Amino acid sequence: MDAALDEGPFFHGTTADLEVGDLLTPGRRSNYRPEVVMNHVYFTAQRDGAGLAAELAAELRGAGAAPRVYAVEPTGAWEDDPNVTDKKFPGNPTRSYRSAAPLRVVGEVHDWTRLSPEALQAWRDRLSTLLADERAEILN
Repeated sequence: MDAALDEGPFFHGTTADLEVGDLLTPGRRSNYRPEVVMNHVYFTAQRDGAGLAAELAAELRGAGAAPRVYAVEPTGAWEDDPNVTDKKFPGNPTRSYRSAAPLRVVGEVHDWTRLSPEALQAWRDRLSTLLADERAEILN
């Protein structure tokens, strides 16, 4: 992708405890379908979007998994995330991307907006409905 289409900064939400310089690499299990090993690393240009991903990952990982948001930079080519781009939203309003190359952690972000318990429950319900649909798939 041409970086001029979105100059960032970019963010990744996770439960992992990472340090500046660490690389996020493909080959991990999906937070949403653990039977799927991901071929890409996902990121967004929206800090709170990464926060949402972190909070949902924490929910899926269980007790003790703290949601964290990191500022990241792609180390290689990247593209729009086809799981949301045009499939669910025309264009890329979520500014969500993926890369088969690693993402480098450039810092931890602490000023992202946490969801209220009610908003988090609404997202959990939405995700549960989506994952219950046998036709729903992750474009990997």
